[in-house]
Amino acid sequence: MLKEFRYLIFSIIISIFFFFVVKYYFSDTNKKNSYRSLNNIEKKIDLYSHKLPILESDTKDIIQYVEKSNNNKKKKFNFWKLLEQDD
Repeated sequence: MLKEFRYLIFSIIISIFFFFVVKYYFSDTNKKNSYRSLNNIEKKIDLYSHKLPILESDTKDIIQYVEKSNNNKKKKFNFWKLLEQDD
């Protein structure tokens, strides 16, 4: 009996919590505050973007193309042979 009563109390507390959270989230004051904060952020971004200096590009002709060589003759190494050698 006590166990069922405890579960009932827990479920009531959780449901009340969710009710108040949803109520606050969908309230007009929360919507107004969030809209105001978004507007303030947009204004700040615009102000800072106008103050940013524009840098000139210094990356002209820095890429050097190298021709690919066709020397695909690579020495094949075997692990055990490397261990056997005493060089």
